[in-house]
Amino acid sequence: MRRAQRYFIALVAALFLAACDRAPTLPKLSPHDVIVAFGDSLTHGTGASDDTAYPAVLASLTGRTVINAGVPGDTTDTGLQRLPSVLDEYKPRLVLLCLGGNDMLRKQPAAATENNLRLLVKTIRSSGAEVVLIGVPEPKLFGGAPDFYTRVARDMKLPLEDEAFDEVLKDNRLKSDPIHANAAGYRVVAERLAELLREAGAL
Repeated sequence: MRRAQRYFIALVAALFLAACDRAPTLPKLSPHDVIVAFGDSLTHGTGASDDTAYPAVLASLTGRTVINAGVPGDTTDTGLQRLPSVLDEYKPRLVLLCLGGNDMLRKQPAAATENNLRLLVKTIRSSGAEVVLIGVPEPKLFGGAPDFYTRVARDMKLPLEDEAFDEVLKDNRLKSDPIHANAAGYRVVAERLAELLREAGAL
């Protein structure tokens, strides 16, 4: 009897841990739902043409409308200021949030960037849209995406893509300059995001 109880407890614990590790899911997007890519120059597509920036490529891969709402130089602070008008204009079902790189370049406190990201997510969710968080690497040799992206995604139960830009910006063949991708690099990012959306159930 005791052995059976131990087995049952172990089974429950294993199922609980599996549930905790399960990646966050997204509601399935209809063909008419709008996706907004909200961010800075990496979203805008600096280093490539408009039609090879990752939002345009993602639109072709998914068959969905993807609005490029990337503004070069944007920080999490300025993003907070312009986000409400973007949400009001496009009424997206999903927002791909990619900010923080300029905060790091300007040496803003990591805690402030993390707090702003949480406020951005809350603002998006209050509009009724879902969020995918995109992490970017620290601007230093071998710098991966800072831990605050993982914390925000974990605490707020968001799908997170924090490897694509890190890998692209470490490959000279995929870069237009040290901190921006080229057309090939943005395609890699778009393909990764399309895969994430499929795995999360949005497509």
